[in-house]
Amino acid sequence: MSTVYEREFEFNRKDFEHIRDLVGERTGIVLSDHKITMVYGRLSRRLRQLNITSFSEYLKLLEDETGQELVEFTNALTTNLTSFFREPHHFEYLKKTLIPTITKHRPNHRLRIWSAGCSTGEEPYTIGVTLQEAMESSIRNWDVKILATDLDTNVVQKGKSGIYEQERVNGIEDSRLRKWFRKGRDDHAGKVSVSEKIREMITFKQLNLLHEWPMKGPFDIIFCRNVVIYFGKETQRELFNRYADMLANDGYLFIGHSENLHKITDRFQLIGKTIYRKVR
Repeated sequence: MSTVYEREFEFNRKDFEHIRDLVGERTGIVLSDHKITMVYGRLSRRLRQLNITSFSEYLKLLEDETGQELVEFTNALTTNLTSFFREPHHFEYLKKTLIPTITKHRPNHRLRIWSAGCSTGEEPYTIGVTLQEAMESSIRNWDVKILATDLDTNVVQKGKSGIYEQERVNGIEDSRLRKWFRKGRDDHAGKVSVSEKIREMITFKQLNLLHEWPMKGPFDIIFCRNVVIYFGKETQRELFNRYADMLANDGYLFIGHSENLHKITDRFQLIGKTIYRKVR
C-alpha cells in the first residue's frame, strides 16, 4: 500500500521520498522513516495556507519555485527546540574555567564566539550573559563579538528581536533575570526582552551550514549543539573539519548531550562532558 499517512491530504511513499531527497539536498538533514508523521503534519499547514489541495501539487510548486516557498519549506521541517541555559554545565565551564583562562593569556583582548544553529536565540543570549558575568568590569576593555546563525529565517528574526514570552525565562534565577531582562509593557505585556548590553554583543544571520561560510574567523569558541544529529556521518565529518579550520589554535567546540566525535574526526580532544579542544 503506497499511502503512508492519510488524513486531510493523500500522502504516499513517493511524496515522502521526494521531500526527503529535497531536504537532504538543501540542508544535509537525514529524514528517517519515523519522521513521516512529522513531515505530513508540518507541511499540511503550508498546503492549507497556500490553498493547495494535494502534496503532488505542492511538490510541483517547489520544483518551479526558486524563492520564498523553498525557504518556507525548509523552515517548516527544521527543528527548533531550545531554552535559556540549556545543558548548564557548558556555561559553568565557560564562566569558571574557559573565560578566565582566555582573559589571562590573551594580550590582544579579542574574543569571538559562534553559535551555529542558534534557533530562536536563547543560546547566544545565554553565552552573552555568561560572558558579562565572567568578565565583569573588564569586558569593557575587550573586543567581544558573538555570531548567531541558523538555517531557519523565522527563528533568526525571532532571536534578533530579543523578545520572549515570560514562560521562556521562568527557570532563570531572580537576580539574573532582574539584571539581564526587562519586563514588557503595553503591546509586549507578558513578555520580556533581553537587555541592550547583551543584545549589542550579538549579530544574527541566516546561514546554511552546508553552503559557503562568508565569515573569516578565527573563532575562539564554537557552540554547535544538537545540530549534527540530523546529518549523516559523512556530512558530520565534513562539518567538524570545517569547524576545526574556522577555530583558532586551541579553540573550543561545544556539542549537544547526545552527540560525540568518536570515529568522526581526530582534530579535537575531549576535555569535559561534550566539550572539546582543537588539537590540529
